[in-house]
Amino acid sequence: MTGKILPEKNLIVRHSALELIEHWAIAISGLVLFLTGMFELPMSKRYYIVNVPGLGWSADYMTSLYIHYAAAIVFTAAAMFHVFYHGLHGEKGLLPRKGDFSESITVIKSLFGFGEEPPMNKYLPEQRLAYAGMAFVILMLIISGLVKTYKNLYAPDMSLTVVLWATWIHNIFFILFFLAFLAHMAAILLRPNWPMVRGIFTGKVRLDYARHRHPLWIDDIEPAQEMPSMVVEDTQAPPPVPEDERS
Repeated sequence: MTGKILPEKNLIVRHSALELIEHWAIAISGLVLFLTGMFELPMSKRYYIVNVPGLGWSADYMTSLYIHYAAAIVFTAAAMFHVFYHGLHGEKGLLPRKGDFSESITVIKSLFGFGEEPPMNKYLPEQRLAYAGMAFVILMLIISGLVKTYKNLYAPDMSLTVVLWATWIHNIFFILFFLAFLAHMAAILLRPNWPMVRGIFTGKVRLDYARHRHPLWIDDIEPAQEMPSMVVEDTQAPPPVPEDERS
């Protein structure tokens, strides 16, 4: 359950176990796709990658291709599950909002000591923009990859124009995916973002950090968690009146 406050541990649940599984399934399969995609190019022997222990297979095109296909299945399945599951549950916290671009500039400037960071909700504006950008990149990779896979497995005589377009799109968005990955890593290196690293692995972040940087999120959570206890108190029977005070 995301948003659950654990005051005795000074923690708050930022990501559910399911969200962590989705994140790491996409991250790990994406890394495998990146590596095997590079291995399919004539570079493994050229840059002596084949000499690295455990990577002797990297010079074998067909082996790299099969591993690439296996990782693509995981990557596509995790991405589709994420879209449909969270879409059906009406979860819109990561969708871009009006003013995110200008607000993200304010946040980025504050990270370098220029001005104050405004109070944030669960996700920073630049996280929402990055999410939309990465979603588009992943969509184009999946579509172009499916075209290339269909050509390799079922339609070797597919139109050369379609194949070239799919190949160019796949290669361009492959580069964009790698650049987005580097940007993601660079964002983690910024000191104000360090407390969020814990959430990537455990799903929880420090409560004092969340109160300081994400007060709008906390304001939405605390009333909802306090309500059940208030209801219990209101429904309790009134204390008995002492016998000497009865009329």
